[in-house]
Amino acid sequence: MIQKILIANRGEIALRAIRACKELGIHTVAVYSNADKDLKHLKFADETVCVGPASPSESYLNVPSILSAAEVTNVTAIYPGYGFLAEDSNFAKQCKESGFKFIGPSSEIIKIMGDKITAKTFAEEAGIETVPGYKDPLPEDPNEIKIIANNVGYPLMIKATAGGGGRGMRIVNSENDLLHSIEITSHEAKNAFGNNTIYFEKFISNPRHIEIQIVADGKGNVIHLGTRDCSLQRKHQKIIEEAPANDINQENLSITLDACIKLCKDINYEGVGTLEFLYENENFYFIEMNTRIQVEHPVSEMITGFDIVKAQIKIALGIPITLDQNKISIRGHAIECRINAENPRTFAPNPGLINKMHPPGGFGIRFDSHIYSGYEVPPYYDSLLAKIITMANSRSACIKRMKSALDEFFVEGIDTNHSLHQDLMNDKVFIENKHTINYLENEFLKDYD
Repeated sequence: MIQKILIANRGEIALRAIRACKELGIHTVAVYSNADKDLKHLKFADETVCVGPASPSESYLNVPSILSAAEVTNVTAIYPGYGFLAEDSNFAKQCKESGFKFIGPSSEIIKIMGDKITAKTFAEEAGIETVPGYKDPLPEDPNEIKIIANNVGYPLMIKATAGGGGRGMRIVNSENDLLHSIEITSHEAKNAFGNNTIYFEKFISNPRHIEIQIVADGKGNVIHLGTRDCSLQRKHQKIIEEAPANDINQENLSITLDACIKLCKDINYEGVGTLEFLYENENFYFIEMNTRIQVEHPVSEMITGFDIVKAQIKIALGIPITLDQNKISIRGHAIECRINAENPRTFAPNPGLINKMHPPGGFGIRFDSHIYSGYEVPPYYDSLLAKIITMANSRSACIKRMKSALDEFFVEGIDTNHSLHQDLMNDKVFIENKHTINYLENEFLKDYD
């Protein structure tokens, strides 16, 4: 039987998935909204199906419409990419019940690891250190809540158990702000995730954000592809990512890597995933696990030569794949710059017509994007336009190569954050690898004009 995959996403990740399918000899079906009829990947898919109007809730989040498209085109599996339905356990469950393979972990695992409190419990059982805090349901009595918060200690972080993408998080510096902050965070979490459950964590003031990429086949074989440093962030959204993370305590890293492998074996994980940590004073503190592919996955691919998207598809469809840690070697350094359709100073989204654009090229440079001259960026979706990735033998050489790539790249017709990346590549703190998750917002952008 010829296998066929429906790509339940848009933009550069949809194009990336289609390319992987072509290499594997798998037919593809691309779904799209009315606003996305001119997307590049639609030209390369074997079949296309419109699943609704521009609004994501009526198209890319419209489960009945996507499943209907899958039935009509007789697909084998559904690839969710990142965002939209990628971490929706109900969607994964409905895919299975409808006879389609969801390319990712089971709905049960997505639900377990998608809840930050449950994920922390599993992480602790595997020997992974977590951020100190209070993860039981909060009592209704305000005085009891204040006692709990005092025991955790200020400043503390209020987090939604189902949070993600920087939402459902709030820092509280004193008891005076506690109850009001709980109310706001709970309301935000309910609106964003349909779940208003929150918990407390001790606020780690100035850490780095370190990730560990794993790949598992659901049969007990698990490997890691090293680390990523994603510390350059604005409003908890990553701007620049690199791999591997430099200046890390290797003994603690080795212990943490082994514990991550154990966790994935304990839960019989299938597919790719990312375990995220705060790193401060040479200690790793687990914060969450993303049960999908990450936007920043290319930097891990570049330093290992391992095709993560292709691995996702192979594992899901039962295509033989070898997961052997001894065959994974990490070479050189890679950096990714996210190019967004936004003003580089105000960060206001800036959709519109791209009159002209030119992608960077050359040795050690990769350009992942769906844009082209004449493409109109719609206002309805994420502002990500492209990812520029460079690789070199060292971090300093990689930065120089990224400078060259950014100099060569241009987009005309809309604003992008291109110039921000150019400035960051020349920033002394970034070059010396002394930045933390607070640096971009609290220091670099403070006087940025």
